[in-house]
Amino acid sequence: MAKLVSKTYGEALFEIAMEENRGIQFLEEVEEIRKVLADNPDFDKLMLHPGIAKPEKLEVMKKVFQGRVSDEMAGFLELVVQKERYGDLQGIFQYFIDQMKEEQKIGIAYVTSAVELNEGQKEQVRAKLLATTSYLSMEMHFAVDPGLIGGMVIRMKDRVVDSSIRTKLKDLTKQLLQIQIQA
Repeated sequence: MAKLVSKTYGEALFEIAMEENRGIQFLEEVEEIRKVLADNPDFDKLMLHPGIAKPEKLEVMKKVFQGRVSDEMAGFLELVVQKERYGDLQGIFQYFIDQMKEEQKIGIAYVTSAVELNEGQKEQVRAKLLATTSYLSMEMHFAVDPGLIGGMVIRMKDRVVDSSIRTKLKDLTKQLLQIQIQA
């Protein structure tokens, strides 16, 4: 359900940004708002507190953001509070950021390898992904999982390429278990 809310509101914000040809400005504002919220965790507690009435939350939101962000963004934040979706705000913003990156042809890849990759290997993975996709640039996130034994797992959006030794061993085990011995 939270994913549907994030998609619905994030898509609405994205459409407003595209209609007004202000995608980059909105993206900068969203990133700045996320930074402010991350630096002030008590603000989230205040906005999510069930004992504080909605009109008070709206007033706080106006005082904090009006004049610091565009009128459209301030209005969007007020709408989120009005509809009691403040708890979904980070998901909404993440959806919007992902859509903006797609619009700008920036791919996001999560690469997990069994050992730390050196800079040359990281650049090879980046180059291969750019060559096999329609993206103009790539945002790379690298992680290490020794449990993979060898190889790597690459995730982009809803696609996964798993060339790890662990997965190959599991597949081989399944195949071997299916073989019936003939006497």
